[in-house]
Amino acid sequence: MNQASTQSEPLKPTEKAKSQIISSKKLLTIAGLGWMFDAMDVGILSFIIAALKTDWELSATQLGWIGSVNSIGMAIGAVFFGILSDRIGRKQVFIFTLLLFSIASGLSALTDTLSIFLILRFFIGAGLGGELPVASTLVAESVPANKRGQIVVLLESFWAGGWLLAALIAYFVIPAYGWRMALILTALPAFYAIYLRINLPDSPKFTQSQEKGLKLSFAAKIAMVWSKPYFKQTLMLWVLWFSVVFSYYGIFLWLPSVMVGKGFTLIKSFQYVLIMTLAQLPGYFLAAFLIERIGRKLVLMLFLTGTAISAFLFGQADTATLLVIYGMLLSFFNLGAWGALYAYTPEHYPTQVRGTGVGLAAAFGRIGGILGPLMVGYMISFNYSITFIFAIFAVTIMVGVLSVGLLGNETKQTELD
Repeated sequence: MNQASTQSEPLKPTEKAKSQIISSKKLLTIAGLGWMFDAMDVGILSFIIAALKTDWELSATQLGWIGSVNSIGMAIGAVFFGILSDRIGRKQVFIFTLLLFSIASGLSALTDTLSIFLILRFFIGAGLGGELPVASTLVAESVPANKRGQIVVLLESFWAGGWLLAALIAYFVIPAYGWRMALILTALPAFYAIYLRINLPDSPKFTQSQEKGLKLSFAAKIAMVWSKPYFKQTLMLWVLWFSVVFSYYGIFLWLPSVMVGKGFTLIKSFQYVLIMTLAQLPGYFLAAFLIERIGRKLVLMLFLTGTAISAFLFGQADTATLLVIYGMLLSFFNLGAWGALYAYTPEHYPTQVRGTGVGLAAAFGRIGGILGPLMVGYMISFNYSITFIFAIFAVTIMVGVLSVGLLGNETKQTELD
């Protein structure tokens, strides 16, 4: 059993930590709104890529770089802000990252050149990459062990709400008012989430660790994450994050463009992607229902296997009906797996390096997010079939399944130290 979860008796909260405890529902709502606006930005990017191809006459390779630069920013943001959250607290980083990506997203609506657009996408990615692991860490440290997995998966379910809003904006706003208006609409609501977070208390466990003087240097944190007690779970998490992020961003950022490539109009492809996106919510809810009943490992393995099969079938689909069915299954299983991934990752490390451990795993995953969209762009430009491309994603996801099965520990309802 891993060291992060073998405390014979949970640490009792200090008086200051007690004063910072917030109800699970309120925390879920505040964190979830920010998560939803993050998803709106990522979701709208997939639709904007399809629109920019026409507006700026971009090649498939250039379109691939838009998604990849976003992931480069996410990788750097995950490392930097993950480490920073172990030093100054989860809350402060939580607020700053949302502010960073919101401002950059709004400014990107004003640019007329691909180079400036890519620079702003880097900063958007940095904010997004920093916020997501820090948010899941904050929530995981603030709720009871018997509800932790379920609450974190429900937090991740706000991502589906953000994608749905992005799909609605893409379907109704982009054809009539253009992609710039869509970007402005996705940036503005995030400032409301920042307002809500001002009075949000920090993680009680982080507060305890600060009061007890449990501080480590940057080098010591990296060394601890890869030390013998955590080596196996760190290796497993890095492989898992890479396989999930590589497939997710490679598939979903290109989904509207793939639909256009299969012969559908831009508006029709937006409509189909909207329908597919609806399947994300039941995927999250089923994962949330199962995660405290059958455990993290089994939920991850089941949902990732479903994702791999759906990706393979989607690549072979040649009718609108099959595309929508397999696309809905792909959304259902993939996003359910994401929820379990965010619940599972923080449970492998102690408090003083939890943000660092989660951030490093997420950052390594973002390398997959860089390579996935680029691979699709280059392979399309060299006339590789969609069937072959999606088969690659299916195989990659199964590598993640094997890493969980062979190296993963079950962390269901364990107390975080």
